[in-house]
Amino acid sequence: MSTVLRPDRIARILKEEIDRLQQAGSLFIPKEPGGWWHQYVCPHHHTELVFDDERADAFEFACPHGCQIEGEAYRGAWLVFKHQSLARAALQAAAVYAALGDASYAQLSKKLLVEYAEQFPLYPVHPEAQSWMLKGRAFHQALTEAIWSTTLIRAYLLLRDKGVVFEAEEQAAIDVFLGLLAGSMEEYRHILIHERNNAENNYTAWLNASLSCVYAARDEQAALEALIEGQGGFKHHLSIGVKPDQLEFEGSTYYHVFVLRAYLISAEMAQRFGMDLYAVTGTDGQSMRGMLEALADLADDRGALPALHDGPLARAPYAREIAEIAEQGLAIYGIAGLAPVLREAYRQLDAAGGEQLEALLYGTADRTSVPPEPRASRLWPHAGFVIGRVPGNPLSFLADFGEHGGSHGHYDKLHLTLMHPAQTLTPDFGMVPYGSPMRKSWFAETASHNTVSLDGFSQAPHEGRCVRYEADENSVYAWMQTTGAYEGCTMNRHLLLTGEWLLDWFRVELTGEESRSIEWWMHPAVQPIADGVVDREGVCLLRIQEQQASIAAERKLPIIGGFAADAEQLHLSYQLGTDAAVFHTALAEPGYELLAVHTPGDSVDPSQPLTAILHRRHERIADFIHVYRAGSSAELTRVSPQEIVVSVPGQPESAAHIQLTEDKGLIFI
Repeated sequence: MSTVLRPDRIARILKEEIDRLQQAGSLFIPKEPGGWWHQYVCPHHHTELVFDDERADAFEFACPHGCQIEGEAYRGAWLVFKHQSLARAALQAAAVYAALGDASYAQLSKKLLVEYAEQFPLYPVHPEAQSWMLKGRAFHQALTEAIWSTTLIRAYLLLRDKGVVFEAEEQAAIDVFLGLLAGSMEEYRHILIHERNNAENNYTAWLNASLSCVYAARDEQAALEALIEGQGGFKHHLSIGVKPDQLEFEGSTYYHVFVLRAYLISAEMAQRFGMDLYAVTGTDGQSMRGMLEALADLADDRGALPALHDGPLARAPYAREIAEIAEQGLAIYGIAGLAPVLREAYRQLDAAGGEQLEALLYGTADRTSVPPEPRASRLWPHAGFVIGRVPGNPLSFLADFGEHGGSHGHYDKLHLTLMHPAQTLTPDFGMVPYGSPMRKSWFAETASHNTVSLDGFSQAPHEGRCVRYEADENSVYAWMQTTGAYEGCTMNRHLLLTGEWLLDWFRVELTGEESRSIEWWMHPAVQPIADGVVDREGVCLLRIQEQQASIAAERKLPIIGGFAADAEQLHLSYQLGTDAAVFHTALAEPGYELLAVHTPGDSVDPSQPLTAILHRRHERIADFIHVYRAGSSAELTRVSPQEIVVSVPGQPESAAHIQLTEDKGLIFI
């Protein structure tokens, strides 16, 4: 991405996009309300269906693999995308007018705004919305309506700021729209905050953002001040919806970005009245700056954000949202660590030069001139995440021990993400649109994560803890523990990162008399390369539960082979790009199995299978000991049940004797 932002160049590119949509005849307001976008997913491949913003209407919807899907649910979801794209077109046309002064784009933006204002009262309070939803008019969900409305109102305000005049009849229609919108948003805030006692919900942040836009458009400063200060308002939500360590309370990166974007819109509206929300802190120090800095710390070396708990692994609308908040984080706070995050968002959008609406609206000319400082390790004790980084080692790790995350949580405690500058090797694969049954049958389940399951069952929803965390310039050690995953089961994961390697020692202990199948899972994003693979057939049975009570379904994953060990060690490697590799050594002791298992792919395309590594033992106590090194392999030697040696071939001086103790965890001896 260029370090010099040229608004005129970006505006001309955005102008060409608007021209393309006009030439295609697609800038017409649908008379039907939208449904629920999560249903826009192929029932066969579980990939999100293709949306083409040049289509004026559609009744048949394409899967990336060639399926043609029909049905009311899919059309309703398509209409969500259509309404959102038209709102974005209105804002984009207004921004093009503001940058280039071509009045035809102001007229186009105004036309879309007025047509929506006239149509909005004709949409019903959605009769087809699911029972758990707060219902909207233009969409199933009031939440979707809140998001959509902020885009439209920001277009209206931008036009008004630039001197565009709305005729009396046009303004009357907009006033009716604003009044109806305010009434529904205020009603739903009351339901969430007072009737459901659920003020921390991410909905609340967006209802607040929508109302902030309404009050700004109607010049109602007193109403906006009351919204900011009141129960469930900006300041209160910042205090209860965000943990003291600056991560959104559900532990989801996606919903962290989601809520932060709503906060920034509210702050933009408050600024119009001279109120500064950008510097506001919550009762435990929560702030938008802190939330943005947390994202800069969470991102991998390429700038990609991890898909912690519910959230897409990669998706164009999400990339635009990331770009929007990253542009503001750089412009308002000067957080240099967001520059890689912004570059990655624009890479995903195929806009390496930042030729996006977000760059025009929020970017600055100096957004990447300050290079980010090297990032250190970090512990989020309240949210329950830890990142390990050591200078000189290209490997780093991210692990999860915190709260389950409620309706957006996964059964994934002690999950490990292993990162390399070339590529994240073992990511959390994210979440498919919620309309796919694979949401619950795979992507939220324990076996789809890099952690341990028992007998094919997923963990119970629970919270683990970080027993010990130490970091200096030479090493990082994180000891995480959980006793709530399964009855009578204690899990301890010890991660030790040095300048040479990462040691992962996962111990599982059962208190009962019976042995169980203890299953250590690793899901590399690339095909593992093994020194030897032996024939092995069979299936790995996963038991999907409802409310952790009875078995609701079973999934059979095919075992496609076994890994052959050499002198009680298994050697694997992973090629990352053309010139980077990670080497993986596992202790393969008698009584353990090391298997290759075919699993669904990532959440972008589950139909493209991946090969997982399953290390398991049928016993009451099991140790899974693995070491990773970039460039060449490290060796593992078991000296005693509590002691191992990690060494690098050809470097005898590098041998490290490590002991597992009850009180301090791993120590060098």
